[in-house]
Amino acid sequence: MLVRLFKRFLLLLLLAHCPFIARWSNFVVDATIVVVATNVTYQDRIAAFGPRLTDEGLLGYLVSVEMIEANNQKGCSKLKRKAPTEQWIALVERGQCTFIEKVRNMQASGAIAVVVGDNEKNGLITMYATGELLWDTSDVNIPSVFIAQTEYKDLRSSSLKPVEVHLVKDNLLQPLLDVIIVVILSPTVMMIFIYVLWRIRQRQRRKQDIAPQQVVGNLATKIFFESKRQENEPQECAICLEDYADGDELRILPCKHEFHITCIDSWLTTRKKFCPICKRDICSPTEETPLLSNHEPTP
Repeated sequence: MLVRLFKRFLLLLLLAHCPFIARWSNFVVDATIVVVATNVTYQDRIAAFGPRLTDEGLLGYLVSVEMIEANNQKGCSKLKRKAPTEQWIALVERGQCTFIEKVRNMQASGAIAVVVGDNEKNGLITMYATGELLWDTSDVNIPSVFIAQTEYKDLRSSSLKPVEVHLVKDNLLQPLLDVIIVVILSPTVMMIFIYVLWRIRQRQRRKQDIAPQQVVGNLATKIFFESKRQENEPQECAICLEDYADGDELRILPCKHEFHITCIDSWLTTRKKFCPICKRDICSPTEETPLLSNHEPTP
């Protein structure tokens, strides 16, 4: 049972952390776009090429490229018209050309950063430089990020005129905490879980190994007198190894073995429910004690 519970716990643990492990293994870096006027935030993902965002982030005016040139919405060619403001961030739509081409075109047009939006699907992806002669991206000196469909539509509708935004790099402390949880805390929790189950099983087994107080109290007793002792009867208690004295109260087990009441009662209720001499179970009903089974605790 413990092994089955352990396997279930381990499976749930792996399922809970699979998304994080996959994300960490791909070295994904997410960031945030903050609209300065409203403080509304949009999640984005930094491209695999070009410079990283600094700790201070990047402040500029987001401008949809289609407002500058209606036929160049996807940013697949350099703008022929000048942007309506300085320090502007280009908002372009995914498709028709590669990500690196979009960024190079917007950089040549004077943008300080590029936001690429998906107009068809939700979900973030990492932008890579693909295609022949495009692997060398040392000429790209502006950052670029990718946003999903919902965020793109919101920003596109709000950037009919330049809107001030702040590109902020996400804090890497949270992924680090996730790693600590996976590597350190999760095994610790798992070991505590196994230990608690083991303690419960040990307690249940211990209850099964000892005799109920009521059963022990119903066993026969007698007062020892040396003058009445039969020749084959013992002179000492097999538990404390002390000789019986006149007036000592003895407990008689179903197997007919006798012991000091204090010695045998403690033995049966705290250690084992078996006779210390012949190992017979004192809770098992016999012809002489048929009612003993009725005193056993209900499982």
